[in-house]
Amino acid sequence: MDTSLSKNENEESSNLAVLMDVQLPVSIRFGETEMVLEEVVTLGVGSVIELNSGIDQPVELVVKNRVLARGDVVTIAGFYGIRITEITSAGERFKSLNS
Repeated sequence: MDTSLSKNENEESSNLAVLMDVQLPVSIRFGETEMVLEEVVTLGVGSVIELNSGIDQPVELVVKNRVLARGDVVTIAGFYGIRITEITSAGERFKSLNS
């Protein structure tokens, strides 16, 4: 039996276990828009901002400015939540690093 492979697997599991307690900022993105500063400073209670995504489009789960998943908005006991419907591909996550 090759014990070096087993030792290597144990080290990787141990390293991963240490990372599991790391907290990351997670946010949900409904859409985006661009506004000139003049429009931003005139915003007030009741202002409406139009976003670039429709009501039927999935929202994005963003971790550290990277889109990791998409899903549908749900409510849970009076709070908003997201039902994940798609995990982004590794290529798409890599592409989001450059944006």
